[in-house]
Amino acid sequence: MIYLAAAVVMVPLAKKAGLGSVLGYLLAGIIIGPACLHFIGEEGEDLMHFAEFGVVMMLFVIGLELEPMRLWRLRKSIAGLGGLQVCITIGVIAGLAMLLKVDWKQSVALGMIIAMSSTAIVLQSLQEKGLMKSSAGQSSFAVLLFQDIAVIPILAIFPLLVNEANIPAAGSSDHHNLVGELPAWMQTGVVLGSVAVVILTGRYLMRPVFRFIAKTGMREMFTAMVLLLVVGIAVLMTTVGLSPALGAFLAGVVLANSEYRHELESDIDPFKGLLLGLFFIAVGATIDFNLILSKPLVVLGLVLGIMISKMLVLRLLGRIFGLTRDQNAIFSTALCQVGEFAFVLFSFSSQAGILTKDITDIMVAVVAISMALTPLVIWLNEKLVLHFSDKAAPEDLPPSDVAEEDNPVIIAGYGHFGTTIGRFLNANKIGTTVLDINSDNVDWLRRAGFKVYYGDASRHDLLEIAGATRAKLIVIAIGDEEKRLEMIETIKKHFPNLRMLVRASNRFDAYDLMNEGILNIYRETLDTSLRVGVDVLKMLGHSAEAATRSAKTFFLHDEKALKHLSAVRNDDNEYLLAVRATFEELSRMMEADREATNLDTAEPKDKNCMALG
Repeated sequence: MIYLAAAVVMVPLAKKAGLGSVLGYLLAGIIIGPACLHFIGEEGEDLMHFAEFGVVMMLFVIGLELEPMRLWRLRKSIAGLGGLQVCITIGVIAGLAMLLKVDWKQSVALGMIIAMSSTAIVLQSLQEKGLMKSSAGQSSFAVLLFQDIAVIPILAIFPLLVNEANIPAAGSSDHHNLVGELPAWMQTGVVLGSVAVVILTGRYLMRPVFRFIAKTGMREMFTAMVLLLVVGIAVLMTTVGLSPALGAFLAGVVLANSEYRHELESDIDPFKGLLLGLFFIAVGATIDFNLILSKPLVVLGLVLGIMISKMLVLRLLGRIFGLTRDQNAIFSTALCQVGEFAFVLFSFSSQAGILTKDITDIMVAVVAISMALTPLVIWLNEKLVLHFSDKAAPEDLPPSDVAEEDNPVIIAGYGHFGTTIGRFLNANKIGTTVLDINSDNVDWLRRAGFKVYYGDASRHDLLEIAGATRAKLIVIAIGDEEKRLEMIETIKKHFPNLRMLVRASNRFDAYDLMNEGILNIYRETLDTSLRVGVDVLKMLGHSAEAATRSAKTFFLHDEKALKHLSAVRNDDNEYLLAVRATFEELSRMMEADREATNLDTAEPKDKNCMALG
């Protein structure tokens, strides 16, 4: 009750303040923990071990969204960007620690632990802000994935850093790892065998199992099977000394092409959300404020030193790998904290005698504070840095393969909406230049025989190469509403003679476009909805001519009313009154039109014709 009540109160307040749910959960943990209300005490640390299962579930869901081919295309970012981030950060942190007179073995251990970032906080924050598909989101994901993989060699290296003098008197061993006593070659075989079991099980065994359970029609059994799969993988990975999150991710990737993918995701999502929330609350509750208050300058200095060091390394790598200034700012601030796996590694280090208890106590507080500060740092970056930053210079922008064209029409965005327009124009021998930012979509369309260029159509330099100065029309068919508005501003500034035909998601999106002075607006569901309405009238016995005329009348009236409603959209009361008046006027117009033209037909003789399609 305490955990749920804290979450229900604090998370909506944090979201309302624009800080995101993660910071809300962390604040909830701080408030109900030993630092404030004392509703929970030492058991908060034990709870974190259970709550970490939310991270495992999140990696499984992320794996479901990544097809193996897409993962293969990310290999350069994973190995290059992720590998360099881990190696350089380890070197920087170990070097700084040695400057502070820390033993070199302990410095290397600290470097490996601090190089990790928080998968849970980063992905949750980026997903909430809709940034996962951006270049910053993809780069962040690649780094986090490499870090999960890097846990394997890190755990293998740790025993080499043991200092016998630091081992606690009682000694300890990792009772979860049942292969720890085996010879090294046999441990390697067991680890590789476990990974193979996960891949083969997901690829060949789970589909028939899911098919069998789906035939029972019992939704709860399907949910139970999904949970059994994820829990079983986590147990197997923990038993052989691997990251359970990595195992769950592999299983998700293997099942990404499964016909049950969406069902798996929807069934596990509520558990993932609650356990992640519980994890963040536990992090907030375990922050030792007594230790922080006793050594405030030391703790604060370590937090700032670590976050700034990681941010500078990430910023440098983002620059090398071609991220724009804005995307690089998002990337470097998102990953500058220390990750949740540090709690596990610090516990292991303390028990194994790698780090002393004094170091681990301080560093646990530093890690928790860095995680708690991350949502706030991301928010400050968004509100201050990104808001006032200049547009990226052309040399900072990602590469594109746009070639010079001389066609009368440019189409920006070639998804389900833009593709139909392009096929129609090409069938009528109208030359089109097509730009799309989705590399997977571009690759697929090219293999299907379409001439599509990869490029961000909001960049004036790419539009110029694509022939915007010579083209007559541009169809803006991209799905991102903010990106459409950004593109409109670019065209108005650099290509004022280019006529714009703009897709709108709905009438509220259309209001924004009208405020930008756009005359040719096309609501993506309007025509299809009216086609359905015409078919309904015809099936109910109305003549085709009457139904078509009625749809035309409705369309003209709705387009006219849209302009009036746009002017009053910000006043709720006036807007509601205008909507009612518009609907009443439409009803009168339709009735008058029917009476004037006498196009209504008599009741159909055969009642069964109403069911015909």
